[in-house]
Amino acid sequence: MLRTTAMATDFDILLNPDGPPQQLEAASAALDEVARLEQQYSVYRSGSELSQLNALAHQVSFPVEPRLLALLEQALELHRLTQGAFHPAVGRLIQLWRAARKAERLPATEELKTAIADAAVEHIQVDRENSTIHFSQPGPMFDLGAIGKGYAVDRAAEILDAAGVEHWLIHGGKSSALVRGGHAGHDGWPVALQNPLLPDRPFGTLLLKDAALSTSGTAVQWFRHNGQRYGHILDPRSGWPVDAMLSVSVIAPQAALSDALSTAFFVLGVENALACCDNFPEVGVILFPYPADGRTLQPIMRGIAAERWFAAESV
Repeated sequence: MLRTTAMATDFDILLNPDGPPQQLEAASAALDEVARLEQQYSVYRSGSELSQLNALAHQVSFPVEPRLLALLEQALELHRLTQGAFHPAVGRLIQLWRAARKAERLPATEELKTAIADAAVEHIQVDRENSTIHFSQPGPMFDLGAIGKGYAVDRAAEILDAAGVEHWLIHGGKSSALVRGGHAGHDGWPVALQNPLLPDRPFGTLLLKDAALSTSGTAVQWFRHNGQRYGHILDPRSGWPVDAMLSVSVIAPQAALSDALSTAFFVLGVENALACCDNFPEVGVILFPYPADGRTLQPIMRGIAAERWFAAESV
């Protein structure tokens, strides 16, 4: 296993011991690419390309590296396809909640309204031909926290694929993983899905092959204010944290897509998430709603092949 720390988490690459001789060098180069991408689009680095875009695009048509431009375009399209449940430009809303939490308070209604209005995608003008982005007024602030780790995993995968490495698993913070080939004689890589009520226990295992898996939930990141629990996943439409489900896992061809959709589906809730799946026929989903009183945890699955899912015996 090779590891690097980037985007406030660990990125790991797992390889089969009988792989080709170039696999270690390729895996090292793949992790270097993850570190490079953090330098490009971390909003916590004032000199990053994305931070400079956020600071200057309302003044000029800001030149954007073509692949980053393509990612931002994809993110804006996902905003449309998820009815606004995924939003890549709510940086001011995220900053507002971070400051409020630090001050041990909740944002005021007017603060939320302003942050939501600032993020309106109508203010974002993408010029693909010239590879620029312009904000028609100050306000939008790209933050790729809900898609950036998955995208970095995809870019790392490109390097392994180009080097001819056929069997591997990459994950970013264990919340987004992408696999190729198989492991230990399996037709794929066994990936455990944790119990969202008991995170130290597995709920089941997915046999993942040539696909990505991302999970979103609020079991780990949350805070309390006046006895009320607030998770870290925000609904971009209301400005408030959402807690409609325990967790959501999405299987997709690319990790950027599974990363974004796991967040969007968590925001949408069970019924709307299932309806939104119609926009993504290549996607599988596992939704964990809160169990009814006295009932056991029961996931809702769509697009998951039965032979790829194995329930934990202890559940």
